[in-house]
Amino acid sequence: MALPTRVSRALAVDPMDVVTREFGNAFGRLFNVRDALEGSTFAPYAVDVREDADHIFVDAELPGFQKDQIDITLENQTLAITADRHEAEQESNGESGGYLLKERRHTRFSRSFTLPPTVDESKVDAKLSDGVLRITLNKREESKPRKINVG
Repeated sequence: MALPTRVSRALAVDPMDVVTREFGNAFGRLFNVRDALEGSTFAPYAVDVREDADHIFVDAELPGFQKDQIDITLENQTLAITADRHEAEQESNGESGGYLLKERRHTRFSRSFTLPPTVDESKVDAKLSDGVLRITLNKREESKPRKINVG
């Protein structure tokens, strides 16, 4: 039994993801390029950024990623989050034969954000829980609103 070469999913698809993937495929075929991204996918996971008077919060969905697969850098007011996961080769329970369809492979996630100058780069906290990375960035004391009493 032959499986289809293109699998259609019932999930909502971002048209820009499709355009980017198809452009990359066409570029690779045109120039016969096979690089490190071969067999990998860039994961379109959602990120929320919010703030209160004292903090900026970044919540990133990273399902299936472990702490050691995530890299967070903060430099020159730019917060960069990257995650890289390689799926282990699955054994076929002693049965011989190759894959007819393999979609679980190398997954990458990369996002970066320019932060306002009010962020204190020395006070950052990051936690991974239930597939959600939560980064808490503290604001500088001098940038926080303060109440001024009228004398």
